[in-house]
Parts: sequence; structure tokens; C-alpha cells
Amino acid sequence: MEKKSNILLFVADQMRSDSLGHLGNPASVTPNLDMLTREGVSFRNAYCQNPVCVPSRCSFLTGLYPHTTGHRTMHFLQNPDEPNILKVMKQAGYEVIWVGRNDVIPGNRTKEEYCSEYYNGVVMEDTKGESNNVFGFKKKGKTPAVKPEEDDNYYSFYTGKLDKKEAQESFDWNCVKSALDYLERRSKEADSPPFFLYVTLTFPHPPYGCEDPWYSGIDRKKLPPRRPCVNSLKDKPSMLYGINSRQNLNGWSEERFDELRATYLAMVSRFDYQYGLISDKLKETGVYDDTNIIVFSDHGDYTGDYTITEKVQNCFDNPISNVPLLIKPSRDHECSPRISEALAELVDIPETVADMAGIRLPYKQFGKSLLAAVSGIEFHKDAVFCEGGRLHGEEHCMEKGHGPLSPYWPRLDTQCSEGAEHTKAVMIRMGNLKYVRRLYETDELYDLEKDPMELNNVINNWAYKEEILKLKERMLTFFLETGDYVPARKDIR
Repeated sequence: MEKKSNILLFVADQMRSDSLGHLGNPASVTPNLDMLTREGVSFRNAYCQNPVCVPSRCSFLTGLYPHTTGHRTMHFLQNPDEPNILKVMKQAGYEVIWVGRNDVIPGNRTKEEYCSEYYNGVVMEDTKGESNNVFGFKKKGKTPAVKPEEDDNYYSFYTGKLDKKEAQESFDWNCVKSALDYLERRSKEADSPPFFLYVTLTFPHPPYGCEDPWYSGIDRKKLPPRRPCVNSLKDKPSMLYGINSRQNLNGWSEERFDELRATYLAMVSRFDYQYGLISDKLKETGVYDDTNIIVFSDHGDYTGDYTITEKVQNCFDNPISNVPLLIKPSRDHECSPRISEALAELVDIPETVADMAGIRLPYKQFGKSLLAAVSGIEFHKDAVFCEGGRLHGEEHCMEKGHGPLSPYWPRLDTQCSEGAEHTKAVMIRMGNLKYVRRLYETDELYDLEKDPMELNNVINNWAYKEEILKLKERMLTFFLETGDYVPARKDIR
């Protein structure tokens, strides 16, 4: 029987697509991921299915859209009977090694059915059999010297240069060490099963801080233009106006924003370096050519665009919805290395993994394997989607409990409004048109060819009337196809 190829998923947290050098950022220093395009494919137009962690991860590990199973908040994680590609790969005979972030399995459940070993980035040993609530990183609280509303840096998430020694003992470095140790240990074992290595780090998730040499390695003079303040724009989502009014960043100079943005790119550069360490270990242990590699992020980050930092749950501007997605297949799969313009989604990852492994997913899902696109076909999907928000009255979706001392207060306080701010919306992109249907406020339409920064909402421009009808019709079909899924079981009646 032919041995199956290995699979590595190397996942960033909150990395926007345009933070990579090969995707056009002149200030980025990402040599390892840029080089990956010589052996694989980088999808310029890849989108997450929800712009915050938990719903996105529940989607890209199942192949189901967030609305299909009700994953619309940070507090509702997977039910025990929900499908998961980690489970599937373990059942298919893979040695599943889970390293890093969780945000998928509740803390009162163990991970034994999902993986062979689990390394949580805090302790350096396998903890798969332990129930825990480690989501993957520790949020450091602030003790303000002044009131937060009087400190125009308090809600920015900006930290700056980190102590190198302290940073080297942090979560992400522990995760990389665990992954490297596993690969080294495995190389010394005879007849090892194929591995499915799921490494999910925290960078470049805020707070925006990084150690040298990466902190000093970004040329601030090369930064691309920042999107202007949302207050200068018309018909943007009320969520953005609400956060902007609370984050207290409108008095910042461009030099301060440049420093924040450069620090974010330094975090991306460190992620790139850490990927390079894993890649080098695969080569050193002789398994690189037999390993399928998928590098991506769960969602993006505003990073000062529209004079907002971090992310939101129900907005879909490219900085937070358009994510990196790079695939280098093993030697037994055809590949046409390039930067692809094809539309792609993170929901496609489970079906792609199954295709790489030569197995069938044992449940109905809505992703499509990307291997045909990797082989050279420059079309994958006619439309991609991202969604989020809640109905009026869904208080359990507000994520209450964060007061003004929390750096997340500007977003979370806005989420508690019963206006239109935090309410349901869904995005569809077809070609260069991006349409957002909003339940309680003005819809959005952007022509990304003419308006790549999404500054001009043309929803009321009659020149786009026919295109809007096509987008709405396609969205209706999307919801009809993906509204639910029936578990593959027969219950006793």
C-alpha cells in the first residue's frame, strides 16, 4: 500500500493578505513565504468566512459556513458531535499533532479524539488528555496611570519593541519548539505513520509588539498609504463609526500610525521566520518533498486603516476578510507555481486536505478542493462569502462583561448597542464587485477595480443595478445550498 503524504497547516492569527511582500507590500520582509510561490501557489483573493477567531476556525476546520452550525460568537465553540478535519485525519491513520491555538474545543473537553498529541504553547509536553481553557495566548491586562479615555494610546493595542529575552520564552516560540522537537523525534523513528501537523500561532494578533531583529527590520519609509479615517467617508457600517468614536485615535499623527503598522509587519516578519524554521526542519529530516504545506490566517486586521485597530465581527473590508492562503503540494500532486487571482475561501481547506490525503470526508460539507487551482487552472469559484453579526435581542451574542479597562472595550461596548452596529450582514464577492447585505442598515457595494481601498459605497449608483441583482440572486442560492447540514446518522426513535 502506497504511503500517504504528510500535511502541514501553519496558521497565523489576524494576518491580512497585503502584509506579505509578494502580494505587493513594499515594506514587508517575508522572504520564506515569498519564496514559497516558486514551489506553490499564493491565492491573492482568498477570504475567511468570519472576521473573528472562533467562527472562522470552526468553519475552516469543518468545511461548513458559520451560519450552518450557528457559530457567530467568540463564546460558542464546537459541539462534541460536530465534524472536524483533525478528527477525520486521525481516523484515517494520520499522526495528528496539534500545536498552539485552540478557539475550537471547549476547555472542559479533552482533545484525545482530535489528535495524537497536543502542545498548548504554555507547557512543553503533550496535554491532549487534559481538559483546559488555554485558548492559545495570555492577554496581559493594563493598569492605567490615567483614565483610558484620556490616554490616546490605551485602546490602540500598540506596545512597540519587546524585550528579546522575554519574547523568546513566549507562546509562539514554545509552539515552534514543540513542532521542531516533534519533527526531529519522528525522524529517528522507523516506519512512522504520515503526519498531520497543525501549528497555529498568535502572531500578528494584537497587542502590536515585536522583538528585534524583526522590530527594527521594517523600513517605515516604505509603508503603503493608510486608508483614511472612516469619519471622512459616507455609508460605511455603523460598527466602524462606533468603534472609531471610542478608540480615541483621531488625534494620532501619521508617524504614530506608521510605527504601529511597521510593528505589525514586524510581527508578520517573525511569523515568516518561524515558518522558515519549520520548512528547514522538513528539509533537514528528508520529508519536505513528501509534505503538503498550507499557510494561511484565520482573518485579518485593520491596523489603523479607517483609523481603527484590531477587527470586528460584522464588517468585511479587505484588511480583515482577505487573508493569505499559500499551498505547496507534495511531489505527488501537480503544481503550477504562481500568484493566483482565483477566488478562494478558507472553507475549502478540509476538502483540499482530504484530496491531498486521498480520502473522502465522511460528512457533507461545502468546500471545494483547491488542488485543481494549484495545478494551474485559474478558476476556482464564481463567488466567495464572509458573514457575521446578530439579530436584535440576541443578548447572548453581545459578549458582555468587558468594562472600560479592557482594551477591547471600544468594540465590545459598540457590540452591546441595540442599534444597527453589531447586527447581521453577509458579504459576497464576484469578480471585482463586493456586495454586503445588511439587515438593519444601508447595504454596501464596492468596485474593487476602481476603488481598491473600499472608500466609495456605490450601492445607490444605478449604473450597477443589474450587477446588484445578480449578486443578490447568487447570495440567495448560497443560503439555500448551505443553510444546514444533516448529520450522517440514524437515531433510535
